[in-house]
This record gives sequence, C-alpha cells and structure tokens, in this order.
Amino acid sequence: MTQAMARPLPFSTQEARILIISDAAPHRNGVGAYYADLIEDLDGTVEAIERISPEIVGDQWQGGWSMPMPGDRTQKLCVPNAFEMQKALREFQPTVVVIPTPGLFGLCGAITARQQGIPVIVGFHTWFEKLAGLYWNRVQGGLTKVYFEWVHKALFRLADRVLVNSEDMIAIARRLGAESVGLMGTPISQSLLQRPVQGGTRQLRSVLFVGRLAAEKNLPAIVQAAIACPQLTFTLAGDGPERDWLDRETAGLSNVRVLGWVEREQITDLIDAHDALVLPSQVESFGTVAMEAMARQRLVVVTQACGIANWTDLAAGLAVIDSGDQLADALQEASALSEFELYARSVSARRAVDAHIEWNRQQWLVCTRLAMSRPSDPTLMTRLLRTVRKSS
Repeated sequence: MTQAMARPLPFSTQEARILIISDAAPHRNGVGAYYADLIEDLDGTVEAIERISPEIVGDQWQGGWSMPMPGDRTQKLCVPNAFEMQKALREFQPTVVVIPTPGLFGLCGAITARQQGIPVIVGFHTWFEKLAGLYWNRVQGGLTKVYFEWVHKALFRLADRVLVNSEDMIAIARRLGAESVGLMGTPISQSLLQRPVQGGTRQLRSVLFVGRLAAEKNLPAIVQAAIACPQLTFTLAGDGPERDWLDRETAGLSNVRVLGWVEREQITDLIDAHDALVLPSQVESFGTVAMEAMARQRLVVVTQACGIANWTDLAAGLAVIDSGDQLADALQEASALSEFELYARSVSARRAVDAHIEWNRQQWLVCTRLAMSRPSDPTLMTRLLRTVRKSS
C-alpha cells in the first residue's frame, strides 16, 4: 500500500472546528496516543480542535462512572454523562465530530452529533472482534464479538466517512456496513519529530519494546530472542495483563529489563537510548511506536501482522518478518550488517516518516472538508433502524 504524494490543498480548512469524542484516555493506548498527536498535528491548520474523553489524573480515571475492562484491568470502561456531552457540543459548536472508539463515549458522541446535525467521521483503528479470542473464553468472546459488531455497524451507519489504517480494514469496514471508506495514515508527536536525532543505528547492541503487555503483542517471542541473543540487552516498557507472566519468565535473564508503565514523554529518551525497536505482534492495527522509532533513525523489526508493514513507503525502512518466531534470527542478521548499511537504512526511514505524516495531515483535512460540505442528514432513527435490520 503506497500513499500518493501530498499536494497543496485547493481549499482552506481554517473554518473547521473538529471535536474528537473517544473512550481512550490520552496516551493510555495506541488510539489515545493517535488522537493526542493528531490534535497537535492539525493545530493551526483548522480553527479549533479539541477532545472529549476520559482522563487519568494521577492513577485515577476521570470522566464518568468507570469499571475495569474485562480481560485487562489496566484499562477502564467509562460511562459518559450524556447531558454533559450534549452541552459540550453546543458550546464548542463543532463542524465535524470524530469518533475513534466503539465504546459508550463513541456511541453516545455519534448519536448526539447526529441529533444536532453535525457530520461524523469514524476512525476504525482496531478490529476488536479479532482480539476477543485472545482475552476471553468462548462465551465471553462470543458476547464480545456480538457487541462490537453491532456497535461498529451502528457507528458506520451514523458516519459520513469511515477512515481505516490498512487495506484489510477497508474490507472489514465495508462488510460491517460502512458506505464511504478511506485510508488514514498516522501522526506522531511534533516534539519527537523536532527534537534533534541522537545519531542513528550503526551497531546493534540494545533492543527495545514499548507497548501494552498483552497477548496480541507476542511477548514470548521477545523472551525467546533474549535467550537466543545473550550478547544483546532487551528493555520492555509498558503494562498490561501479561505483566506477571513476563516478570516470571525474565526473572533469570540478566540481559532483560522490565520497566513497567512509562509516561509518553519518556518514550523518545528510551528510543534514543537503544539501537533497535521490535514489535513481534500477532495482531497490530498499525504500530505507531515503530514509526516513532523510524523517525528517531533506529532499526525497527516488525511482523507482517503489523499494519505498518502494509504501507510500502514505510516498509522500505523496516525489517519485516513473517512471525515472531523469526525475531531472534532477524536480530542476529541485523547484528552482522555493516555500520554503513544500518545507518543508511535509518536515514531513509526518517525520510519516509516525514512524507507519511504530511500525507496523513492532508488526508484528514480533505475528509474534514468533504464532511463539512456534505448536506447534513438528520434522520438519525432511519439510520439506526437500517442498522438494526441489517443486524437481524
């Protein structure tokens, strides 16, 4: 999948007011980080852009009644205050509402926007139905799949436009009823981009993983690589339901360090302190941290299951393996590369990232403008009834 070259937009989006309504707290997971970075990236190109979502203050979740997410107690399911949300929309007066999550914040936000005649863009980042088998038993997984499929169908019927981050997700979105589907890329933090790069990978000695410690991340592959490559040091940063397992498995490995949860501001320092980043996931919609490491001119190893590997322009700056079982071999091969080969790859990776970010910015601005120019369809009940009929 190759993005087209970005060209100057033939219109202005300075009058656009974008409101993002999300169940994901900023920087708490990939979706939360995506929209925090998107707000930063689009700021100045639109009149206003803000977010409504749960917040984490200290260790406490704020933004409504909350309960632990089934299968992962490090995440929360939050129930929004519908009256407060309606008030927030009236006060902010958005020209477009963006819904990136299929939780109660997202569904309530989409319905409220439609009731007020505001265009809706849905960001389809994660196919939760595919993750159900990794977290829940057959009964829980079945109920979870039914819930997410119904909510996605409802959101897609309410949406003027659905944006996804891979060709595979386009097909899934259309199967679930999305009528207008397009590709989006991925933004990353401006502070990460603007900070001077500390060298680049010239020799492989240290390896980093950053992400949720969860089943889909295939942590056993990293443990096996650490055992097979004792000459390398491995650092794992993150938290999640697999933390206890990881602590047990790495207790006797002197070349492995488990940091636990780290704040977003620390990630750039961590990337700069290592020679390579690995993402051996079994399921990964995109893999933003891989692109962040590319921007810092580090060697990046990902599996074919990571959405970033499907972007041809970005894949040229990656080492792509078929599965996590090949991680140790990939690291051994990278260790044998010359300083020139490693550095040349890291420099070309940064160029690819810069082009991708510019293309993504223009994609969002184009979709925002198109949504604003489309005649509003306030027939909320008609859309929802279509969803119910299609689900039955």
